[in-house]
Amino acid sequence: MDYFKKLLGLLKTEREEDQRSYQALTESTSIQERRANGLAWYPIAIRGSEMSRGDYLTVEVERTTNQELPHQLRAGVSALFFSNHDRKQDKQEGVISWVGGNRLKITLRTDELPEWSDNGKLGIDLLFDDNSYDEMISALKQADTIADDPKTGRLVRVLTGQAAPSFRTDILPVHIPRLNDSQNAAVNKILSAADVAVVHGPPGTGKTTTLVQAIKAMYQQEKQQILVVAPSNTAVDLLSEKLAEEGMNVLRVGNPARVSEKMLALTLDSKMTGHSGMKEVSRLRKQANEFRNMAHKYKRNFGKAEREQRKALFDEARNIMKLVENTEQYVIEDIVAKAQVITATPVGANHYTVRHLKYRTVIIDEAGQALEPACWIPILKGEKVIFAGDHCQLPPTIKSNDAATAGLAETLLEKVVNLYPEAVVLLEEQYRMHTAIMGYSSGVFYGDKLKAHASVASHLLFDADAPLAFIDTAGCGFDEKIEGTSTTNPEEAAFLFRHLELLAGTLVPHYKPENFPSIAIISPYRQQIEVLKEQLAHYPALQPYLSSISINTIDSFQGQERDIVYISMTRSNTESKIGFLSDIRRMNVAMTRARKKLVIIGDSGTLSQLPFYADFIKYSEAQNGYQSAWEFAE
Repeated sequence: MDYFKKLLGLLKTEREEDQRSYQALTESTSIQERRANGLAWYPIAIRGSEMSRGDYLTVEVERTTNQELPHQLRAGVSALFFSNHDRKQDKQEGVISWVGGNRLKITLRTDELPEWSDNGKLGIDLLFDDNSYDEMISALKQADTIADDPKTGRLVRVLTGQAAPSFRTDILPVHIPRLNDSQNAAVNKILSAADVAVVHGPPGTGKTTTLVQAIKAMYQQEKQQILVVAPSNTAVDLLSEKLAEEGMNVLRVGNPARVSEKMLALTLDSKMTGHSGMKEVSRLRKQANEFRNMAHKYKRNFGKAEREQRKALFDEARNIMKLVENTEQYVIEDIVAKAQVITATPVGANHYTVRHLKYRTVIIDEAGQALEPACWIPILKGEKVIFAGDHCQLPPTIKSNDAATAGLAETLLEKVVNLYPEAVVLLEEQYRMHTAIMGYSSGVFYGDKLKAHASVASHLLFDADAPLAFIDTAGCGFDEKIEGTSTTNPEEAAFLFRHLELLAGTLVPHYKPENFPSIAIISPYRQQIEVLKEQLAHYPALQPYLSSISINTIDSFQGQERDIVYISMTRSNTESKIGFLSDIRRMNVAMTRARKKLVIIGDSGTLSQLPFYADFIKYSEAQNGYQSAWEFAE
């Protein structure tokens, strides 16, 4: 089918670009730089080792310093266990099997620790993630193979526009009192769908709440295990936690991003620990390790009898490990069978413990950020698929511009929304923003269908405050500075903090420092974020409120909200160049984080060349929210 051949070609281009940028990031960089980029743990200490499946050795290590640094090491990816000793590097390849806090387990393709591991100066380096690409390629090929099969290929044909979706009319509608009308409509659309349904959830409309109630209702009706995936571990964790709070038996496959007790209790490792069959596993493991340790006591130079004795001890350890594997397999199968909902990332849905499972329903949350080839991994395990997300917010991250423009940037969610409007329910009531903050996004992205719930429609910081401001810096001489690929605007940043100081002054009569409104300062430009973080320290009047202020990029605020949001647009030039400010979906995310007050600071002369910003400035004028930065001149 040409559809999948095209996707395979795009994925090949993306893989090559990803590989190239990964190599550029690692080949010429020091271990310290790789650590700072989240690609390595160094230094580490060995905390234990044990035999694992297939004669391999699993080593548990802990990072002993730099524990606060974020990292990309996760279960299922290939990594290098290495020693940086005497200027020469010894290394052994392996696969990370578990990550928790500052510890991880790596399974090495050997049955004993390398001798150099005693030398200290050990580390773990992430290798390029071939596994995810292999899984995506395999799924696309499988989808292509079954597309013409009358029975197993129906869902593939529906999703690629070859067959229309159908909806059951014999199911009585449900009404869940805690949901509003559009949320209940979404639940009923999900229950009646035979192949596909879409929950389109604009900012603040309670998409997660709706999805959780739909999953609960579906399980009550069908009594069949449901697979729930999302492209980020954070999104998977949120759903897992909410489903568990509703009393469902949730099995979280893979490594959670949240390492809370609540979250860990849902993982396979935790459930295995509490399983009655694990006592026998521990006893056998201990025995196998004792035999292995006895075998290691034989030094390198020994005779035939010692060699045979060593071999016999290793053989005995291996035989016991076979029993361990069988018992563990029984425990895993028992836990998996009892789960009502399995949660994972799309690639995690192919984890060896659940790879073989088939489901009646597969749910893909945050589908607006999921790469299409990744979505096919879980889809092929189900008969029907539910997409939830918002294609008017952040798109998936794609490394290759060529692949993105040739079609990889279009998600399966977007394709289904365009193909089958009858399968889509828009959640229309939002519980976050003042009406004036919501209005512009509602008009541009959601056909003016959004309405604000009574509890938020007119909420303000205090009675006389205005919820929306566009402060125009045109003519102020706040020119952007460009160095290489980074763009900053230090004068705009300084103006933002002067304005925030004035606002904080007006809030003092209404709030104490401990219940001060939460504030987000957002810029689309990473370098401008650094400038803002540096400058904040120079504003004494803001120091009492530091714990209420977060400064970060738009992407990091996806899914979050704050009472007050400032956006530093950064671009100001005579050529009206706005770079990636032209990505209006990203801007939609930034403009819809605010609950009670949104302040956008930018140069109308530069921004107005794009109709989206010209229209926003008109909208702010209509809302009495337009001001010139000259009004604040000292």
